[in-house]
Amino acid sequence: MKVAVLGAGAGGAAAVVELVSVGHDVVLWNRSPETLAPLQAEGGIRYEGVLGAGLARPQAITHDLHAAIADADAALVVLPTFAHAAVAVALAEAGWPSEKPVVLNPGHTGGALEFGEAFRAHRGAVPPIAEFSTLTYVARRYSPDSVTVTGRAKRIRVAVLPGADVAFAAARTLFRGAVAMPDVLATGLANVNMVLHPPGAVLSAAWVEATAGAFTFYVEAMTEGVARTMRRLDDERRAVARAFGHDLPNLIEEMKLIGTVEAGTVDTEDFRAAIAAGQANRHIKAPESLAHRYYREDFGHGLLPFIELASIAGVEVPVARSLLTLAQALTGMDYRRGGRTAERMGIAGMSKGELERHVRGE
Repeated sequence: MKVAVLGAGAGGAAAVVELVSVGHDVVLWNRSPETLAPLQAEGGIRYEGVLGAGLARPQAITHDLHAAIADADAALVVLPTFAHAAVAVALAEAGWPSEKPVVLNPGHTGGALEFGEAFRAHRGAVPPIAEFSTLTYVARRYSPDSVTVTGRAKRIRVAVLPGADVAFAAARTLFRGAVAMPDVLATGLANVNMVLHPPGAVLSAAWVEATAGAFTFYVEAMTEGVARTMRRLDDERRAVARAFGHDLPNLIEEMKLIGTVEAGTVDTEDFRAAIAAGQANRHIKAPESLAHRYYREDFGHGLLPFIELASIAGVEVPVARSLLTLAQALTGMDYRRGGRTAERMGIAGMSKGELERHVRGE
């Protein structure tokens, strides 16, 4: 398959490494020429970690979107979710064919809905869209020409918008660990980062500012109080999922399936111990500032759309609302201004039944 990988951050770089290694024809695109320059000079992406070590050489590395998508069979969007709407508009303006699939890796909460709505506003006909519940890799870019991959999801949830079976086929071709879910509400509510990041981001904010993130986010910042807050937030997530007819496992069970909590973990109710012991995440440092994507992405494009879905479902989510309010006060960001609102997802004013029919094509 010829794949246009859109995004040259750690996730996009890891995707290029794996897709090249299994024989796909890959073109890497990023909006910033400065980000791509070290990779172009190297002739590819140097990598180390669970995918091995070496130099992955895609067919091309370019900041020209038209060139990147020419003759591509699928577009794999591997970008922070706050970039989804802009990339949807860019693809629409670049003439992405309405019959070719777009795979969001990840979609997180409401990704396919927002992407589709942004694309529709500029082109009308929306391409087949699939979304993963979370990123398929744990990866970091520690130098401009390389990526370190400490985890690769063993299993990940995928769903499509109605009538987009070709997008599901593309997602399975690109990632064999993909497991089909009934609708994008199920994948959106299985977004682990929405639960995993906000409690620690808020409750360790002073430490983030004082040390510039010189501590491990999933070990040193995973205190009992953070874990209790996380557990309450996770209970809210599962309650909203049940309201839409989805019985999702708790955070630790979900992370075991993905592979970021160790497979041998027995006590899935002990959030602190299970998360701190996960090998894929244990050495990852905390955000270096309140401008980090844990603050930019997981509130405005995680908790905010979650709260919008909870409102439609008629489920109270006081912990989620409190964390969002505190994050806005901490960062000074207006999450509703640039975030994933019901309006931007195209679901404003819908009843629970209308939303369910909308995502299931009923």
